[in-house]
Amino acid sequence: MPHIDYYFATLSPYTYMAGTRLEEVAAKHGATITYKPLDIMALFGRTGGTPPPQRHPNRQEWRLQEMRRSAKKLGLPINLKPAHWPTNPAPSSYAIIAAQEAGGDVGALVHAFTRACWAEERDIAEDAVVREVLEANGFDAALADKGLLAGAEQYARNLEDAVGAGVFGAPTYITDGDERFWGQDKIEDLDLHLSGKL
Repeated sequence: MPHIDYYFATLSPYTYMAGTRLEEVAAKHGATITYKPLDIMALFGRTGGTPPPQRHPNRQEWRLQEMRRSAKKLGLPINLKPAHWPTNPAPSSYAIIAAQEAGGDVGALVHAFTRACWAEERDIAEDAVVREVLEANGFDAALADKGLLAGAEQYARNLEDAVGAGVFGAPTYITDGDERFWGQDKIEDLDLHLSGKL
């Protein structure tokens, strides 16, 4: 049975635009997924990247155009400059880590957190928002409080794992054969790889 390590950031617009297409591909191929939320700003610092607000204006302008085009192509609403971005990604990430342990539709939960940030003008660092998103996706809202220490430790491990695995951006999908796919626009390539066509 194939396996995919999914490195992502709840602050990433491209994680939002990935939607639940990864889960569809995984189901098609009988693949399992380990969800590995990470601190994307720390990842940039560790791997030679530059956080978006610090990039040259030319790069910032292109990024906004690319986000608008990609979201339109995917039929997803997006606010290119959300009110609560950047914010602290740790609370939503800890909740996802706890939810993965509890079991349930973690892919839908990831999408709900990113949608809250990029389409719903909600602050995913706020406890009330974290609880609402958990509950709306079939999880116990109390997961927001459970295992905070374990969640923090796993969140830090995910960053180290990502650097060790060659990850430099989000979302990144890595198969058990160490094939790496970076970006929501590479999910089709991941599908082809799992089909043995790529």
